[in-house]
Amino acid sequence: MPVSKNPLHRDQPGPADWPAAGQAAGPEMAPLSTPKVDRAATPPSGRAAAEARRPRTFDPSRLSLLVVAILVGSALFVGGYTLGARVATTPGTPASQEAQFDPFWDVYSLIQKDYAGSPRPSTDQLVQAAINGMMQSLNDQWSYYQAPSDFESSLLSVGGQAEGIGVEVQLQAIDPNSGISCSAIGNGCELAVVAPICGSPAAAAGIQAGDVIASVGGASLDGLTIDQATALIKGANDTSVTLGLLRGTATLQLSIVRTIYNQCEVATKTLANGAVSYISVSGINDPAASQFDLALKNALATGRRNFILDLRGNGGGYVPDAVEIASEFIASGTILYQQDASGTQTEIAADPGGRATDPSIKLVVLVDGNTASAAEILAGALQARGRAPLIGTKTYGKGVVQEWLPLPNNDGGIHLTVARWLTPDKVWIQGKGLTPDVAATTEGARAGTDPVLDAGLVALGYPPETTASPSPSPSGSPAPSGSPSPSGSPSPSPS
Repeated sequence: MPVSKNPLHRDQPGPADWPAAGQAAGPEMAPLSTPKVDRAATPPSGRAAAEARRPRTFDPSRLSLLVVAILVGSALFVGGYTLGARVATTPGTPASQEAQFDPFWDVYSLIQKDYAGSPRPSTDQLVQAAINGMMQSLNDQWSYYQAPSDFESSLLSVGGQAEGIGVEVQLQAIDPNSGISCSAIGNGCELAVVAPICGSPAAAAGIQAGDVIASVGGASLDGLTIDQATALIKGANDTSVTLGLLRGTATLQLSIVRTIYNQCEVATKTLANGAVSYISVSGINDPAASQFDLALKNALATGRRNFILDLRGNGGGYVPDAVEIASEFIASGTILYQQDASGTQTEIAADPGGRATDPSIKLVVLVDGNTASAAEILAGALQARGRAPLIGTKTYGKGVVQEWLPLPNNDGGIHLTVARWLTPDKVWIQGKGLTPDVAATTEGARAGTDPVLDAGLVALGYPPETTASPSPSPSGSPAPSGSPSPSGSPSPSPS
């Protein structure tokens, strides 16, 4: 079927995949739309016209989203390819299947009428449990049910968006040499800030890595677990929370408004004495596509013609945004194929008007085992079309597509595998990944060195950088303060 150009959004873990350590004081979200960067001052045509036709705002009332999902460790990553209405054409039990559904309705009725245990489940709980059971029967890690709040958070997070104040926190010993194992705040333990999330209200308010959160809303946190403390930091959108902070010997009170914000998805720096533009992309979504376009525009404006695109650790996102970024370097032709349940393959072609389609503009792409899903679509298109070599280690290998279906009556939503995607040369990478053209790894590398990045520089004709290079700064914003993260829990969580 024709592929919509509407962007979708990057996913959170399924119910069985949530991380055990740490606790979010969010869920983190960002504005549900990002202004597109003007590509030209001329009247819209080609790609500009396509952009004009492409709605960029997510509408939670839309009934389905198609996404590619990828699980790496405890994080689920996605890429999507359409929005559209998906409603049952025959609500209730189809007449031809009434006998098959009789046992279901018998059990439902018996529970509603005769169950004497406590607590009695509500109708919503029974319906959600039935849906969850159906999804589990598929025995597919990419197809699952999410309760309403989790599904909503997934939609927001997958788009590089978050809600809250946006800060990573961890429970740690005040004295790193004390050997204390912390389970609650107080008695030698503290709640410390690992880092404010780029683009968040916390970052804008001036929270710094190493700050200790001593109180929330004037109430001390002593005696609370990390879950209880972060629950106090959480709250409704557009409400404020006051944090009492310890920063060295100083005591601060910061009032921060919980809001929806865009996380920084793109970071840039220059290498080889300014001859090479390095662009790191952490997600494939609408904010990332917009931020990438701006970074590319700025780099080209300086006359740079050599680019390193770093997709290491990029778990994916939306197919339309993967196509958009790939189209910056590929003028026309196939980006990928989608194959539905019937075996029908649909070609998805490049958008016209990319900024860097001139073959004299050189590009290399860095990948690793956590390059997945829509990031693999991007890398696979650039490799198969001969636009850029891949450098690093084999990618994750996620080649199936999920539909996200919000359910009526605020009953949450499901993720359902509905298709597979193929590279431009019709290779299905499921379970295999993409093999790099140049093998390189950071395994065993000394601190301050990056052999994979060095291999990218060599591929472009420049010498490797054997000393530590400056940290990349988010495109369009200053680099965050560089104070070291405090010691403590190895699994800090976003707040």
